[in-house]
Amino acid sequence: MERTEPANGDPELKDPKCSVVIVNFNGGELLLQSIAGVLSSTLPVEVILVDNASSDGSADQALAEYPGIDLIRNSHNRGFAVAANQGMRAARGVTLLLLNPDCILQPDTLENLFDVLRCYPEVGMAGCRILNPDGTEQRGCRRNLPTLGGGLQKALGRGNAHVPVDLHLLPLPDQPQFVEAISGAFMLVQRKTLHEVGFLDEGYFMHCEDLDWCRRFLDAGRKILFVPHVEIVHHQGSCSKARPVRVSWYLHRGMARYYRKYLAKDNGWLISLVVIPGIYARFAWLTVRGGFQKLVGRA
Repeated sequence: MERTEPANGDPELKDPKCSVVIVNFNGGELLLQSIAGVLSSTLPVEVILVDNASSDGSADQALAEYPGIDLIRNSHNRGFAVAANQGMRAARGVTLLLLNPDCILQPDTLENLFDVLRCYPEVGMAGCRILNPDGTEQRGCRRNLPTLGGGLQKALGRGNAHVPVDLHLLPLPDQPQFVEAISGAFMLVQRKTLHEVGFLDEGYFMHCEDLDWCRRFLDAGRKILFVPHVEIVHHQGSCSKARPVRVSWYLHRGMARYYRKYLAKDNGWLISLVVIPGIYARFAWLTVRGGFQKLVGRA
């Protein structure tokens, strides 16, 4: 574990308003932009960078460029959930923000979000509108929790107009809206809620741990708020594009874990005997299809 002086290089910063935890794996230049955006915040913040054994030198570059951040180095890639928990345990802020290393904040992002949260004391977790670089709303920043039926329709490429899983294609609400789940790319939580809900489930390596956390917040009676007028930009997939098959594997493994934890008991063992193999069959099909498309593209 490697430590430097408190965030922003200010040794007097004892109680940051928000601790921003960034889990990095080969984040490159976008990591530097992400940290710069956080440190430009109009609120007192600390940045805790947890590096999962990056090979691109991005962690060293970040520490050289911003010596006021806290850096935790892992000797190997421990996955998102474990690394995020490391950062949250080291945090000092009254609120914690899990932020992907390819997300870009504006100086007033956190202040605007905090202004809204003052009116919602029952909220345990909040998210904002996440945009793609082209300005369109990114899938997943407001959504419903998975169900067996919804997951099957999504896997088959069919939507349910009455109960959609992803809500980004619906009209943008005028006011903050309670939702079942938000994106793990930007999750703001109150530190005090961790005593009720706990940290991320470290049984997930990456993917689906955010949905699991949302489910546990709701089960604990804590509401989740989507704030539409606060926006950030997310360059989705920048850290994982070099290893698409491995990322897909962890996604499907996460889907299977989520199903076992929350959905299997309501559907019976017979259905589970079909669902779990079906999840891994989908991974195999997508992997084969992706490899075939690459071969065709090179021909």
